[in-house]
Amino acid sequence: MARRILPAVLALAAAATVGMNPTNAAAAPPGTKDVTAVLFEWNYASVAKECTHTLGPAGYGYVQVSPPAEHIPGAQWWTSYQPVSYKIAGRLGDRTAFQSMVNTCHAAGVKVVVDTVVNHMAAGNGTGTGGSSYTKYGYPGLYSGYDFDDCTAQVSNYSDRWNVQHCELVGLADLDTGEEYVRKTIAGYLNDLLTLGVDGFRIDAAKHIPADDLANIKSRLTNPSVYWKQEVIYGAGEAVQPSEYTGNGDVQEFRYAYDLKRVFTSEKLAYLTNYGEGWGYLGSPAAGVFVDNHDTERNGSTLNYKAGADYTLANVFMLAWPYGAPDVNSGYEWSDVDAGPPNGGKVNACWQDGWKCQHAWPEIIRMVAFRNATRGQSVTDWWDNGNDAIAFGRGGKGYVAINHETGSLTRTYQTSLPAGTYCNVQNNTTVTVNSGGQFTATLGPNTALAIYAGKSGC
Repeated sequence: MARRILPAVLALAAAATVGMNPTNAAAAPPGTKDVTAVLFEWNYASVAKECTHTLGPAGYGYVQVSPPAEHIPGAQWWTSYQPVSYKIAGRLGDRTAFQSMVNTCHAAGVKVVVDTVVNHMAAGNGTGTGGSSYTKYGYPGLYSGYDFDDCTAQVSNYSDRWNVQHCELVGLADLDTGEEYVRKTIAGYLNDLLTLGVDGFRIDAAKHIPADDLANIKSRLTNPSVYWKQEVIYGAGEAVQPSEYTGNGDVQEFRYAYDLKRVFTSEKLAYLTNYGEGWGYLGSPAAGVFVDNHDTERNGSTLNYKAGADYTLANVFMLAWPYGAPDVNSGYEWSDVDAGPPNGGKVNACWQDGWKCQHAWPEIIRMVAFRNATRGQSVTDWWDNGNDAIAFGRGGKGYVAINHETGSLTRTYQTSLPAGTYCNVQNNTTVTVNSGGQFTATLGPNTALAIYAGKSGC
């Protein structure tokens, strides 16, 4: 959940804080494919099709879907983050559609992560998207007033741990996650999703839940080692820090996205030579990284699809650079920051009806295979011009060059690649590496080059 208070009385901000342990075996996504396509507010039938036609073939390891639980009515995107029951009965699809999506994505080789809202319930009262009646603090058959924290004021002081973790985020009913019944009920919701084949969870607003409470809830799962990604937004000097949560699983490293915006818009790409732990971030095995997410693209703290080449090249860098497990945000056009998804979440085709489909942009999607092919290789052969042109290798498996200058750049690059012909997947042209590991190329302004072993023909 985000701190920004939305204009509507029932507004919910959807940015949570996450944590993870570099020594935890379940810290990073398992397997050889660690890139997640975050299909924000796509309905489940559309997600299923995209797994088959795009995500699986491209090498995405995961798809993250928006919250499936029944929620308050309304067209705004944030209504999905105000649950009124744990039934799969939101605007994006019912239980049957959800189950079909999981099965279809698995058949395409794509695992499914679910954005889960367990810090709070809704505000106000009414009837949910699945027909359930509710009042704030009263959710028949699920929770009553006894199950919520005593503080009914809004979170107002991020220097006060108790205030952050016991009061109400933007006025939403805050669950008492220290209570046995609440822990058991939340675990029951997650276990139900596991019975449908879900492979992992993003824990929304994790910063507002004590790390020990989340550890207890996770320990009750039928698969306690399930992939676990927590939204814990870093704030300098704040009482609650992302590092507290690393024992549970991955933590989303918001500083990574904030700093990428600054570097790409007003500093020098040459500064990225030690990006990651060298900048004071969480350890790489503990970090979930992204260029933007559904909150930050709207509040201006990161780049977004409106930023042109800055945005595209930042995603290219993220996928080429061996730090953290990357999320590629994929949403829709907006001018009103509260606007919900086009067609109620149905995607008839990418780049129609306002769907941006960043996960399928040619410059971005082709880097997924690059990342998979170079997994486990350290950065080698770094070069920069002292300003906005950089290049680096991934051992003997791949090489990337990014020209963020305003003019073209021609030079000879030194790599650790074997001699041969490679496909520059950024523009489908060939590159010839000589016996000394060198090649010469011209990059236009705001373009990139990426070659990797095993990809010779274009």
